[in-house]
Amino acid sequence: MSGILSTTLSGLNSDSHCEISRYRDQHFKGDRYLQEKALKYSCTLYVGNLSFYTTEEQIHELFSKCGDVKRIVMGLDKVKKTPCGFCFVEYYTRAEAEHSMRFINGTRLDDRIIRTDWDAGFKEGRQFGRGRTGGQVGVVGCADPA
Repeated sequence: MSGILSTTLSGLNSDSHCEISRYRDQHFKGDRYLQEKALKYSCTLYVGNLSFYTTEEQIHELFSKCGDVKRIVMGLDKVKKTPCGFCFVEYYTRAEAEHSMRFINGTRLDDRIIRTDWDAGFKEGRQFGRGRTGGQVGVVGCADPA
């Protein structure tokens, strides 16, 4: 009986929304161990699948419901410097970022289901998309696919 109880309770310690995904930034400066450590303690989230028309103010309004937002960095087309479907949201504490992962990931913003994931921390230059024409990888051009 105690084996069943301990298995049930151990499940309560796990939160799939706050676990680190398998995705890793291939341009991270450092080895795999440093990247894992940075992700484990990060207060920064990558937010994907945004409409190209979503504003920084809309993102702030939504994400501030989970805690104090330190900064938002909008993803931009390298050439046109226009939004291209992603951003970074940085919180002051890990707990606030975890709340955001738990409650905002998979919600709808501007008629798009947004996706949040842990980020090892924003570095200047990462706001520019890495696609062929500046958008996200996998997005051809910077035309809104929705």
